[in-house]
Amino acid sequence: MSSLHLRGTVLPDGDVRDIWVLGDRLTFTRPSQFSTTVHDGGFILPGLVDAHAHLGHDPATMTFDPALFTAAGLGYAGDGTTLLRVPGHRVPIPPDLRDRPDLPRLVTAGPWLAWDGLQELDDLQTVPADLPAAGVAEALANDGWCKTYGDWEFDRPKTPEPVLRALCDAVHAVGGRVAAHCQTAEGTRNAVLAGVDSIEHAWFLTPDLLTVLAARGGAVTPTWTGFVPHVDVVRTKPEGPRKDWFLDGVASLRAATVDAWEAGVTVLAGTDSLGHGDVAGEVGHLVAAGLPPAAAVGAACWDARRYLGFAGIEEGAPADLVAVAADPRVTPEVLRHPSLILLRGRSVKQG
Repeated sequence: MSSLHLRGTVLPDGDVRDIWVLGDRLTFTRPSQFSTTVHDGGFILPGLVDAHAHLGHDPATMTFDPALFTAAGLGYAGDGTTLLRVPGHRVPIPPDLRDRPDLPRLVTAGPWLAWDGLQELDDLQTVPADLPAAGVAEALANDGWCKTYGDWEFDRPKTPEPVLRALCDAVHAVGGRVAAHCQTAEGTRNAVLAGVDSIEHAWFLTPDLLTVLAARGGAVTPTWTGFVPHVDVVRTKPEGPRKDWFLDGVASLRAATVDAWEAGVTVLAGTDSLGHGDVAGEVGHLVAAGLPPAAAVGAACWDARRYLGFAGIEEGAPADLVAVAADPRVTPEVLRHPSLILLRGRSVKQG
């Protein structure tokens, strides 16, 4: 079996190294097999990550469509995004899609699980009679994650802390983790104090909550991409509590994004997209919020991979790589112009 050879500045460490690709694995030891050099120079980083994506769901009906999933996955792969966390999907992702060599790797969480006190939610959510048992079942059936809600609308009940705590305790007991939708001050506080691992959307986080989250190695996924396009339109709406809630929530996200990183909380780049999300665009939003460019790239790359249990560029790691001409830690816009993309050891783009 022949191998592929790359040489460049490997991120995030910044060392110039030679890398060989044997099948779907990386090695720093030159193999005896014939090697084809596919990249020499520039910067090499692990494949990008969208840590909050709902690809494959029809926007009108929210039904899962394998064709939509495939199209979105191919779009992600073509941008250099090789790993997707899907925190909420209507049906199990079929094995033939999970294992397709031309589609990104997946971390799934099963269906959206809601507390029965939120029964006024739309029919997207599953409302199990036993929320902790359902969370355990989904964590075991998927990739160690389940997805729940700290809240929904600003004027709806918030999931009580004891309810969330029972869910977290049960899921943690089997080695799983919990992600929670959080867009109100009460819902966010309840989720953090109850033990939720990953705070999705992350509105109204405060420094005291971030200290708690950091102490247990938690994460926040701001999903700026889901909010920024709506801000100008919402500002034109009549005054009222819904408008205030949205604008105040988005405004709170700016400080929380930076404060989370400074507190030692893992910041994850997520687009909240039903289709092919723009991960490079989410990196740009993180930078605009005040995150240093290197931290913003890490949120979509090495930090996200580590948090989700995937190796970066190291001996024996999966062969998911992106090569760019300039240092994305200085110029993150270069992520839009990869010169090489490898997914599962196969070339997606080379030029």
